[in-house]
Amino acid sequence: MTGGALMVVGTASDVGKSRLVAGLCRLAARRGIAVAPFKAQNMSLNSTVTASGHEIARSQAHQAVAASTEPVVEMNPVLVKPEGDGTSQLVVMGRPAGRVRPGEAWPSWRTVGGEVTAALRRLRARYDLVLLEGAGGAAEINLLDHDLSNLPLAAREGLPAVLVGDIERGGVFASIFGTVALLPDDLRATLRGFVINKFRGDERLLASGIAELERRCSLPCLGVVPHVGAMALDEEDSLALGRDGPGPGRAAATVLDVAVAAVPRMANFTDLDPLRLEPGVRVRYVRSAADLASPDLIVLPGSKTTVDALVFLRETGLAEAVVEQVRHGSVVVGICAGYQLLGTEIVDDVESGVGRVPGLGLLPVRTVFAPEKVVRRRSLRDPQGHRVAGYELHHGRPETVAGTAWFSDDDGTTEGLADADRGVFGTSLHGVFDVDPFRTAFLADLARRRHAPFTPGGTSYEAARQAQIDRLADVLDRHLDVDAVLTLSLSARPPT
Repeated sequence: MTGGALMVVGTASDVGKSRLVAGLCRLAARRGIAVAPFKAQNMSLNSTVTASGHEIARSQAHQAVAASTEPVVEMNPVLVKPEGDGTSQLVVMGRPAGRVRPGEAWPSWRTVGGEVTAALRRLRARYDLVLLEGAGGAAEINLLDHDLSNLPLAAREGLPAVLVGDIERGGVFASIFGTVALLPDDLRATLRGFVINKFRGDERLLASGIAELERRCSLPCLGVVPHVGAMALDEEDSLALGRDGPGPGRAAATVLDVAVAAVPRMANFTDLDPLRLEPGVRVRYVRSAADLASPDLIVLPGSKTTVDALVFLRETGLAEAVVEQVRHGSVVVGICAGYQLLGTEIVDDVESGVGRVPGLGLLPVRTVFAPEKVVRRRSLRDPQGHRVAGYELHHGRPETVAGTAWFSDDDGTTEGLADADRGVFGTSLHGVFDVDPFRTAFLADLARRRHAPFTPGGTSYEAARQAQIDRLADVLDRHLDVDAVLTLSLSARPPT
């Protein structure tokens, strides 16, 4: 038996499609519906690793959490990871599949359409409901022939769709009407209604405009969703940095100051989300030596372009400033590419092709890039026995030449490096701060080193994620015609 399906498309990027799908996933799960998210093609540097060892976008994994199901590679069959100058790494069904460069064919129905439709059909065979998220704007008429993620997929697979417009950016009536008007007849026919998102104010003020839009588009308004405010976790890409305001702890006086180097093509910046939730911890992004000041903790995050990140640090003066602040007692943590930057040398004939470049020299590690990408989950312990769990995604292979491992497997295999005396730590593990006991112990040690009166807030990162999803779902439940939306999914045509 094939489950229902519904596509959520937008008038543009960043209108709230990801959050709407996440909230609907939670509402469906609350009703006992076995539901799964799906995004045919995602362009994002925030990715994660499934239990089977496949790479998918973090946003689809987050939607799977909302759906109370395990993330699987079928939820995001095509992932595009920008590397700069128009070049992107292409990941198909969780595995690197080469690069897409300017002037070359972008992923299309001809090249990866089979993987997209096969993945969607496997999900529909497994779940009662699949909620599909579109990408960008639904009426990019110059791209429709190659569009894997929006209404061409809905038309091919016989799926109903809902259009979302963002009133916060202005012109929502024109953007919804213009999107509908620009679509060819076969794609317009997939639309079953529209949603106005991110509204602030009295909904009654929109009544006449909504009525006119319904008349002109021959589509019902399925809801006006209010602006839900700051939701600081699991954002899809770095456009979100600095936009949604601080986490809950920022209202308290800052006790620990965390400076994150805003390197080019920052990847998996969600590694910092658990720190943002801690009361008294301030997380800020710095782009120059002047911005850095004298923080308690400096984080060098992941980046899709490690050597470019190193060039950025040197050109902005951050490289020298970081080394200087270590001498003055600041603690430094490097994660993935950030760990590689802390080493003595990087040998890269794969990602940048520049060969040998010297690192910051703060840890005795040499990184050599290899064509095959390391993609895996890991569970480790620190020297005090605290469990950490996370995932690795990297072409660079750190080779330690001395020093003490930061983490180890139960079988004695080591990972990362820790120079505890100087307060310099590096790891290839994303999500290292997600585990509450380790994060609490690390911050307590940081406070001791910096003579700061920090008291851990007892924050549960996972509980905070779940509470955020529930809050979003509650808002949708009040302001969206959820019954109508879920009923629409039943009109999806069974795959042939």
